[in-house]
Amino acid sequence: MFHSRLHFFSRLMISLTLAAGLAALAGGAKAEDKRQNAPGEFDFYVLSLSWSPSFCEEAAERGGRSQIQCSGRPYAFVVHGLWPQYENGFPEYCQRPSPRLNRSIVSSMLDLMPAPGLIFNEWDKHGTCSGLADRSYFETIRKARAAIKIPAEYLDLSQAKTVAPTEVEEAFIKANPGLSSAAVSITCNRTRLSEVRICLSKDLQFRACEEIDRRACRRDQLTMPPIRGG
Repeated sequence: MFHSRLHFFSRLMISLTLAAGLAALAGGAKAEDKRQNAPGEFDFYVLSLSWSPSFCEEAAERGGRSQIQCSGRPYAFVVHGLWPQYENGFPEYCQRPSPRLNRSIVSSMLDLMPAPGLIFNEWDKHGTCSGLADRSYFETIRKARAAIKIPAEYLDLSQAKTVAPTEVEEAFIKANPGLSSAAVSITCNRTRLSEVRICLSKDLQFRACEEIDRRACRRDQLTMPPIRGG
């Protein structure tokens, strides 16, 4: 009797484990957009603006090689990327190998994205999903960045500043008429502000993005390290 019950419970556990595994697979398949990685097939963009001083402090702590944007002229918010998104999830690396990126385009973007490696990576991972040719994609990045006004208090930050994520969000909303809290998200890395992410339609109008907002920083306070050098 004991062995019979043991055999029954063993079979039951195996069945439950298999059922859980199939449910997880089904959930994963459901989460993936049916257009996955089809160039030009996406719902909106996320313009990601990185607070460069945070990036540089974290790079120094990791002890890696010096980053290009962390020496030379001071940087405040820089463009991390312009990312095609689905309502749930996002495409990436939509062409393998990706079309070769012209060096003249890289040079032309260094004022907004101050590292060639970043520019190449953003083209490979995100630009190839836009459905645009390389030059058109980076022109779209420039247009998207030009559409965003950085709040005055973050343009020349000479001292470290303690902020709440909602404070930064509200400052961007105030500086950019038409931008709402549903279209902007603040991210963080440990105690520092990392990025401001703004959701834009394909024609670069502000639009809500629930999934991006759900991934926002949940800390009460963050540090914005000061702009380096001068």
